Amino acid sequence: MEFTHRSYEKGQTIAAVATPPGVGGIAVIRISGDNALAVADLIFSGPIHSYQSHTAHFGKILDLEGRFIDEGMALVMKNPKSYTGEDTVEIHCHGGTLITSRVLQAALAAGARPALPGEFTQKAFQNGKIDLTRAEAVQALIASKSELSCQAAEKHLEGKLYKLIISFQKRLTKITAILEAWVDFPEEGLEFASKEQLLADLEKLAGEMVALQESFQDGRLLHTHPTLCLLGAPNVGKSSIMNALIGKDRAIVTHIPGTTRDILEDEVQIAGLTFRLLDTAGLRETDEIIEQEGVRRSKKAAREADLILLVFDVTTPGEIPPISHDKKCIVIWNKIDLDHEAIPKLSHPHQVQLSAKEGDGIDGLKEEIHSIIWRDGPPSKEEVILTSERHFHALTHATTALERVTRGLKTELSPEFLVSDMRHSLRELGTIIGLNITEEVLSALFSTFCVGK
Repeated sequence: MEFTHRSYEKGQTIAAVATPPGVGGIAVIRISGDNALAVADLIFSGPIHSYQSHTAHFGKILDLEGRFIDEGMALVMKNPKSYTGEDTVEIHCHGGTLITSRVLQAALAAGARPALPGEFTQKAFQNGKIDLTRAEAVQALIASKSELSCQAAEKHLEGKLYKLIISFQKRLTKITAILEAWVDFPEEGLEFASKEQLLADLEKLAGEMVALQESFQDGRLLHTHPTLCLLGAPNVGKSSIMNALIGKDRAIVTHIPGTTRDILEDEVQIAGLTFRLLDTAGLRETDEIIEQEGVRRSKKAAREADLILLVFDVTTPGEIPPISHDKKCIVIWNKIDLDHEAIPKLSHPHQVQLSAKEGDGIDGLKEEIHSIIWRDGPPSKEEVILTSERHFHALTHATTALERVTRGLKTELSPEFLVSDMRHSLRELGTIIGLNITEEVLSALFSTFCVGK
């Protein structure tokens, strides 16, 4: 099996700013390709070609007319010992927006072309420096907003998912070879393993693959930013709870019913995850057109949320609507710092009492969110989990094919059909690490990267 990818000119020299836009202490302009050293020679005062690989040199950065742009450093990394596997030069200059732009324009004028999103990492993949799981992990690591998502991306970047997929493939290949021998030499009576042993090996392998596949239920939470939706009548304290959870006055809090007319959104870190927290308009019957629209949006947000925080005021609980157990929901009894009657008894399993105004009970709410959002607790530091929907679908197809093989062995199905399914499972696993991947998939993957990476 070979790597396939979108058409490109191998070794073509590209350049881009590799640091975030804006003003900073330094900026990095990355140049990579067959002519990277020649391009850098034209815009740097020192003899780039003569520098040893992985050395840094101070000098002047110039345009093609020899005009001074800035002072900076040139870091030279010669192929194949570079991130891309090609000659690479990084020019470090002061981090002003104008200066950075002028250095990049000088590199482009010297013969480089503007890099596409993720093209440096794509070069690394295409030149065999990293497999596709590690390439995707680069972007996942950059985009991480929580400790757990960062931890999962690091595992993939270290190659642990790659090694796991390779181990699956090796075991599948061994079983496939035995089945193919049954096809090629049906009269020879060759039996490298009994049917019972093959079934045992297949079922053990399938179990491990299914366990990895099911880890996506947790893994998807790390990058999709699940939604928490505060829902309830006007003046029950939804906005106060939002402010208490995020630790700042994000939502306006007044005693006037209907203060929140539209959906307010912010991010909050809970249970090792980054959540989208939504504060919605109070639910009530109203003739006011704007408030009616707010109520409609509140109901829509609740339908789409991963977890509803249904808020009641313990001083005036009112009529308690039926709560569906199908939808993940936490009932919050707010304002317990005020005088109130006995809290109504509900059969709902997830209930907390708190005072958003005083901050009492907020930690308990976070613990309840934690207990609901994770199936069996958050992933351990050593656990390899799927975080990519692409990986999940490929592994699903691979395990489904193995299930067909297992059933076929039990029902004495002809080995030709079993081999076909085994090969299909191997192909699907291969797409995870970048084997036999289509150009369309590669283009879609790398287009999500930032320019300069």
